[in-house]
Amino acid sequence: MASDRNASDDFTGPLKRLLLVVLALVLFGIFLLWRIDSPRVERFRAQVVDAVVPRMDWAMAPVTATIRLVRDFQSYQQLYEQNEELRRELRKMTAWKEAALQLEQENARLRDLNNVRLDPRLTYITAVVLADSGSPFRQSVLINVGGRDGIVDGWATMDGIGLVGRVSGVGANTSRVILLTDATSRIPAEIQPSGQRAIIAGDNTSAPPIDFLENPDLVRPGDRIVTTGDGEVFPPGLLIGQVAQDPGGRLRVRLAADYEQLEFLRVLRDHGARRVEAPSSLILPEALPDAGAPPRPAAPGTPGDG
Repeated sequence: MASDRNASDDFTGPLKRLLLVVLALVLFGIFLLWRIDSPRVERFRAQVVDAVVPRMDWAMAPVTATIRLVRDFQSYQQLYEQNEELRRELRKMTAWKEAALQLEQENARLRDLNNVRLDPRLTYITAVVLADSGSPFRQSVLINVGGRDGIVDGWATMDGIGLVGRVSGVGANTSRVILLTDATSRIPAEIQPSGQRAIIAGDNTSAPPIDFLENPDLVRPGDRIVTTGDGEVFPPGLLIGQVAQDPGGRLRVRLAADYEQLEFLRVLRDHGARRVEAPSSLILPEALPDAGAPPRPAAPGTPGDG
């Protein structure tokens, strides 16, 4: 067996070398043939290419598929990068859109303030609402104007449509506004067109009740409610809201002011408002007779003189 294996190795060794030499000669001949610049050789090369290349599509298919796969991957990577860039721009545009909507709402409220028709004798100052301290027991807001702006306690405040409340507490740079919905708020009002007088009493709800109505039969839901100016607390003719009726049959006010979005308020400078300087003089006479003093004697020459 060992002699047979050695004989086989002796036979295949020279054959491999011979095939290697023949392959090298063939490749060298093809190289020389491809380098020869001759019309006949050129025609021969063209015939070889026409005969061989079309039949080599199967061999080039993996290469072509690999190239396409690489190109598709590059295209996908570019699309992914473009998609990420578009997403970043979309997030930026969303933020800008939100800012634009907020500015549009603020502009709309400011335009509403400009559209309010007031008594020409009244001047005003526009204030920004800084904080809302609304609670179940107190309804008020803080605005960014105060004593430095000439704000006085008791002045009325409005939003773009209706009455909001009155100034109650003035600081140097800020003021507090008590809303109509506060439990301490009492406003003399007139219901149009019937002309009925009533009191709008806050009860810490969004729809204050109508109290002390003269003749409820003359009032209908939807009637307009304005201030009367009684007591010189508010200027007359300021819109409060409309009459509404709750499920229990009680008449309430559907306020014209938008209490859900109080951002700007107009403070009315009512220079004609009366200020209370001496409260006691309003309920007591200037001088009371002294019951323990003796009566003054009658003047001479008067009847009854002894």
